Amino acid sequence: MERKMGTSLAEPQGRVRGAAIREISLVILCVLIAEWAILPLFGRNILIGMIPVGICFIFMFWSHRAWGEKARDLGWRIDNFPQSLSLLAAPMLLAGVLLIVVGWLTEGSGTGVRDWRLVLLSFPWLFLWGLMQQYALQAFINRRAQIIWGRGTRSVLFVALVFGLLHLPNLWLMLATFTAGILWAYVYQRAPNLLALALSHSLLTVVLISTAPAAALHGMRVGFNYYWPIHPTS
Repeated sequence: MERKMGTSLAEPQGRVRGAAIREISLVILCVLIAEWAILPLFGRNILIGMIPVGICFIFMFWSHRAWGEKARDLGWRIDNFPQSLSLLAAPMLLAGVLLIVVGWLTEGSGTGVRDWRLVLLSFPWLFLWGLMQQYALQAFINRRAQIIWGRGTRSVLFVALVFGLLHLPNLWLMLATFTAGILWAYVYQRAPNLLALALSHSLLTVVLISTAPAAALHGMRVGFNYYWPIHPTS
């Protein structure tokens, strides 16, 4: 009797974990198709290039509804914004100082950021781009990873590893995103706030492209575009 009861309890939990694994896999697959297939073929047509991304977001919205997740649960909130930002502040400052030092030692000039007025004008778009990535990474993949492994080291490292691998084959960008991914996944599990994470994402992006050697960043290109850029740079 005890054996049967144990099996009956484990089976539903196994199905839940299996569902989380399949959902994570589907989202990763959509991103990989976009990076390695759709964008190389149809990159100049932004509407076609965004098809797998759109499918991915539709699926995530549907999944949240199916799991009964509310906007507040996902991190669309402001009440814990100061707490999340306080957890991010010190590591961000340290990362910024390290990037500046590395840029100075290597005489790197990043991607050639010189006009800071242009940076300020483009910052809203950087914030939006960071928000989209953090939503998919934290509100979806992180939450599903917690279903599989719970809160803590394993789920945090998994989220960071996924984020890094999605920037293949740009090794330096993979290292940067994996490292930052650990911080963001850790903070999200303690104070889930997507706005604070998006702000951190956009600020660190500006620092990275302003300090790291341009040759290392390889134009921030990932996927098939790393080898054969759709929009070649001079």
